[in-house]
Amino acid sequence: EQEPKFPTVVPARNFDPMLDAAGIDAAIKTKGVDEQALIDILTRRSWQQRKEIAFEYERIARKDLATALKAALSGSLEALMLGLLKSPSEFDAAALNSSMKGLGTDEETLIELVCSRASSNEEMVNIKKVYKDMFKRELEKDVAGDTSGDFAKLLLALVQVGLSSSQVCRINVFMCQALYDAGVKIKGTDVATWITIMSQRSVPHLQRVFDRYKSYSPYDMKDSIRKEVKGDLEKSFLTLVECFENKQVYFANRLNEAMKGKTAKDKVVTRILVSRCEVDLMKIRTEFKRQHKRTLYQTIGEHTKGDYQRALLSLCGGDD
Repeated sequence: EQEPKFPTVVPARNFDPMLDAAGIDAAIKTKGVDEQALIDILTRRSWQQRKEIAFEYERIARKDLATALKAALSGSLEALMLGLLKSPSEFDAAALNSSMKGLGTDEETLIELVCSRASSNEEMVNIKKVYKDMFKRELEKDVAGDTSGDFAKLLLALVQVGLSSSQVCRINVFMCQALYDAGVKIKGTDVATWITIMSQRSVPHLQRVFDRYKSYSPYDMKDSIRKEVKGDLEKSFLTLVECFENKQVYFANRLNEAMKGKTAKDKVVTRILVSRCEVDLMKIRTEFKRQHKRTLYQTIGEHTKGDYQRALLSLCGGDD
């Protein structure tokens, strides 16, 4: 079933794609480029509407909108605007691909994307399909080629299976026991059991399993993970548990981490705002304020600047 949506970006009323396309064309042709006009149009339309605008733009300007934006903009603002032209699955597929391209793997991005999207089978199936269309390769193969050991096994299990939401949600005492027996109870962890359990169950079911787990183990699930595994595998398991417990808190914390230092990690901030603005960014904002005692809007204002900042604030949709 569909999770309820809490978007900050909703379809514009009285939408006229021809008018918007003409506005974009004029903004790009202005001497020095009118970034504000581009931001006003593209960050306040739904993805479906942006698709229509891109179609109209190509008709009047005789060139592709993404190509035109690439030429007109640069840096973080360019990345954000180009992200807005992609469908949610295209955006995720492109981010996954670039996290595995080139020499090193960007494990953090890989973990965030795979673990936070794994709770919806449909979402994962779409991402895989689009990945194949865009890159003519299988997502599984790329993940397998770029990771190793138990970390690879976990990611592959998540990419392949996706969690089933229709499986019977009986609280399974055996499962809590199995998690405990495979981890804290023995010396060395039976990671395979953990992977099997965490990659094949429905989210409401797992939430209850983690709750019950406390009565079997002196530690909660997250503490057990920290005790038992390290490195990318630890990060992945923790991300999974955090996303199962409350995905919006997970994203709020990711945003907070990305804007802790003097300069923001633009890539992370852009990725979360672009990919969540039509899904649950309103709820992420609420959790951000609850967890960090200041608003997401203020934090973006303090850690970013210029047109890029204005685009982010527009996607954020307001202060709390």
